[in-house]
Parts: sequence; structure tokens; C-alpha cells
Amino acid sequence: MIIENSASSSNKKLLGFDVKNLTADCRAINVLKGIFAVLPIALALPVDALQVKVIPTNPKLGDTLSVEINLDNPENRTTNPTVASGKNTYPAFEIAPNQYRAFVPTTPLEKAGTRTLRVAGDGQVQNLAVNVLNRKFPVQRITLPPGKAGVDATEYELKRVAAFKALQTPEKYWSGVFLKPNAGRMSTNYGVRRYYNGTFAKDYYHRGLDYAGAAGSPVIAPASGRVALVGRVSQGFRIHGNVVGIDHGQGVTSIFMHLSRINVKEGDFVKAGQLIGAVGSTGAATGPHLHWGLYVNGQSVDPTPWRTKVVN
Repeated sequence: MIIENSASSSNKKLLGFDVKNLTADCRAINVLKGIFAVLPIALALPVDALQVKVIPTNPKLGDTLSVEINLDNPENRTTNPTVASGKNTYPAFEIAPNQYRAFVPTTPLEKAGTRTLRVAGDGQVQNLAVNVLNRKFPVQRITLPPGKAGVDATEYELKRVAAFKALQTPEKYWSGVFLKPNAGRMSTNYGVRRYYNGTFAKDYYHRGLDYAGAAGSPVIAPASGRVALVGRVSQGFRIHGNVVGIDHGQGVTSIFMHLSRINVKEGDFVKAGQLIGAVGSTGAATGPHLHWGLYVNGQSVDPTPWRTKVVN
């Protein structure tokens, strides 16, 4: 220590620096350290412009996954964000300034477990792991009477219904929870697996809710939307019977089957609670009832959560 403190001038020069200059340099370095102690976070780690939230937090098979995306760079945006799950990609629609939402359907035919959602927007990609819980669905045995058993849908019927379910209208028409479309008791829940006349219907599940309303009892729109499908038995709707389909917007559609009467026409805009038809037993039905199917991006989901929780 004594040797260090009494080092000669020549030794200082041999070391390559001058003590006086070193003191000034150290002060400058300390100032710079103070500046850059704060800056690196902002410069090297830019704010993540892709913020994602998935609702519900504990989904189960049949639920609709609502993927909400917040973007912070509107000036750089050329396209809306997208959400991919497996081989399917779902569009995200704007629901507020810089806020988007995509719906990802789940069904009883899928396996429970963790799936990856790939969210893309503003030039960024974010992968989210979502665990979809298992759910047991009951099995039902149905005996169709002569004339109803073995009835096949017509090609026209299948094409019209498929085109309707595939609608992804950018506008959002609904508001608040969905209403019960008929006052009758619920006779069949969503997701029930079935045997028809003793034969198990493979890859089938009950795609909606059945209401055991009396024949002729009113059927109302559960939410606002545009009537995008009206079909009748006379046009070849052998399975669906007299049917009405409402486009609620943003990939959400409702279909109402086996009607005895239809009170709307294609292109009509209906409000929640508005009369659209009456309960019947047309098509492949064993008796008077209303079948309400709710579809999200072409897949049948459980309507019950939509009736109990607001999806804005």
C-alpha cells in the first residue's frame, strides 16, 4: 500500500495515464453511468405493443375462447391481427380504438388439454398456451318414426346452411347477454352424443339447445342481427325443416330449426326479443320443439355461457 501511494511520476507515465486526468475522466464516466442506468430499458427493450388476454380463464370443451388484443402502434397497421389454433386461423375484429378480439371455438369432438394460440399483429407474434378442461357429455338414444329415419339432407340444404355458418361479417350487431329464444323448458342440452335407431352417430354431437315449447309458441331472436338464411321444407330442407338463421356479426351466427311458421325474410334486421317464427316439428324432429344452434366461426359452441355472461 505504501509503495502504491508513493509511486513516482515516471511510474505513473509508464502506466499510461495521468492521475489528474484520470480523476476528470472518472467523473465523466460516473455522469454517463447515471444517464445510461435509466436509458437501456427504453432503448434496448421496446414496449411490447402486443398485449393479449384470453377469456374465460378456465375454459372447458364447448366454450368460446375470447382472445382480446391491444395494439399500441396504429400508424404502422395495415391489417387486423389474427389468431391461429392448429390449422385454423381466425380473424380479429376491432371492438374499440386499438383493441381487437377474435373468437376461437372449442367442441366436444376435440381433446382436452393444452393448445397453443398464435397471435399475430403489428409485425409481432406471440404464442399463448391455453389449457382447455375436459367435459363429460351425456349419451341419448333416439328412435325416429317411419318417414323420419334415414332421411338425408339435400345438396341445396347443405350448401345453404354451410355458407350461412361460415359468415364472418365485420360488424358487431349484438349487445349484452343472449335471450332465451323460447319460453319452453330445455329438453336437450348442448353436446349430447346420440344413437339413432340403435346406431351410434359417429362424429356427431347435439349442436345446440332444444326447447320443448308447445307447437305454435313464439320463437324470438336471442340477440340483434341480420336474417341471412330462410329455408323451408318445400325448398328441400329435409333435416332442418323450416329454418331461420341470424347473423350476429364477427363470426357469430344463430340457427333456429323445425319451425311451424316463419315471420321474417332474408335481409331483415331483427332486434333482441323480436318475433321470428313459431315452434314446430318440421324436418327431422320427433315432436314439436325448437332447436337453437349457436355457431362461432363455423363451429357449434355451447350457447349457455352467452346467455349468462356479456360478450361485448
